[in-house]
Order: sequence, then C-alpha cells, then structure tokens
Amino acid sequence: MTISGSAYKTAILLALALLAAAVPWRLFFRSGDTGVVMPYLIGGMVVGLVAGVVTVFKKDWAMVTGPIYAVAEGLALGAVSALFELRYPGIVLQAVGLTFGTLAALLLAYKSRLIKVNENLRLGIAAATGAIALFYLAAMVLRLFGISMPLIHSSGIFGILFSLGV
Repeated sequence: MTISGSAYKTAILLALALLAAAVPWRLFFRSGDTGVVMPYLIGGMVVGLVAGVVTVFKKDWAMVTGPIYAVAEGLALGAVSALFELRYPGIVLQAVGLTFGTLAALLLAYKSRLIKVNENLRLGIAAATGAIALFYLAAMVLRLFGISMPLIHSSGIFGILFSLGV
C-alpha cells in the first residue's frame, strides 16, 4: 500500500459517492417531494451498513465492498443533504466545501510527508475526537434540561475560536 495508491483510491471512492449523491439530490429538486428521496436515504443507509460490516470482517473483499459502500453512502448523503438544504438553504454547499477542503489539506499533508502517521498520532487523534464527542454529548444532554452553551455555537469570538480549534 502506497501513499499515492491510497490517495487515488480515496479520490475514486469520493467520486463514486458524489455521483451517487447527485441522483437523489436532482430527483428531490425536480419533484419538490420529500417522499421521493426516502427510499434512497433508507436503502443507502442499510446497504452502506451491510457493506461496512462485511468489510470489517472480510478485509480482502474491500475492492468490491468499498465501491458499494461509497455508492450507498452517496445515495444516503444526497438524500439527507437535499432535506437539509430545504430546511437550511446554503448549508450543504458550506458542508461540502469544508469537507473537500479538509480532505484535500490532509491528503496533501500526508502525501508530502508533513504528517508522519504513527501510533502516537493515532492515539492523539482518537483522544481529541473522543473528547470533542463527549463535550458535544454533554452539551446536548444539558440542553434537554434547558441549559444551553451558547458560546460554542455562537458567532462570537469564543464560538469562532472554538470551532477553529475543533
């Protein structure tokens, strides 16, 4: 497994996911009916889950299950993105742009060997991700009891700094 091979395979799977996401997206905006994307959302989630579980237990099948997973998740993401775009206009373009920007920056950093992947990096990323997940979980639970943490979701200086840090 080489860095270039990983980058190319990531790009291919991403392209498959994007092409698949365009199907329910276009169907929704042509029809305006939320019901038209629900089969894509549910079907994509189920097939993606099955393909993901199969890949975990049969790693040598990844050449087949990887593209299946990418297409299935693309269908689900296209459907859910259309629903979010209906509710919050403009949010999908921001999310896709930030996701591609992050992916491109990380692939560039990895390919240029700016980042050396070792056990310490993996541990640090897992710890940071877990801490952020616990923080957001605590914020959601507190919100159920009427306690909100407006600073982390606001457009103020603290909210912006927190988001940049995350």
